[in-house]
Amino acid sequence: MILSDTQILQEMRRGNIVIRPFRRSCLGSNSYDVHLGPYLATYSRPELDVKRPNPVHRFRIPKEGFVLMPNQLYLAATTEYTETLRHVPFLEGKSSVGRLGIDIHSTAGKGDVGYANYWTLEISAKVPVRIYAGMPIGQLIYFEVSGPVRQDYGRKAGAKYTRVSRFPVPSRMHLNFR
Repeated sequence: MILSDTQILQEMRRGNIVIRPFRRSCLGSNSYDVHLGPYLATYSRPELDVKRPNPVHRFRIPKEGFVLMPNQLYLAATTEYTETLRHVPFLEGKSSVGRLGIDIHSTAGKGDVGYANYWTLEISAKVPVRIYAGMPIGQLIYFEVSGPVRQDYGRKAGAKYTRVSRFPVPSRMHLNFR
């Protein structure tokens, strides 16, 4: 079951959902709008290796915006820091963004119970399109979990994305091969 706006606010008061900064105007009937942070990153090499760290080039989105180009993967982060202690968060793109040909994630739209961080976005564009820091980029939807959770994401031994970062975080797939 998806949480309604009333339930999201109740869970925030209980401390089970944290959204910082929180703006009431960003709360929809069953979702919360998140915004594009000020930094983008691109991988430094044209060929990536899943068994090794892949360095990235990070840069600030200029005030006049930045044009996303097709066939290029961009990493970004949300402006909002979130914690979800009892629900499963899903990050979806806003329809207005999708209608401009922008995808905000390749496969990583679902969070885990216990996730506490900024969201890294895997952005691609079908056509050249100018984006701006702070623009609405996606929406979080919260699902109820059926039954107790034995080990949340923050306590999972193999969790690779627990270090809080306002910057886009590149893949840590290489840690699976230790």
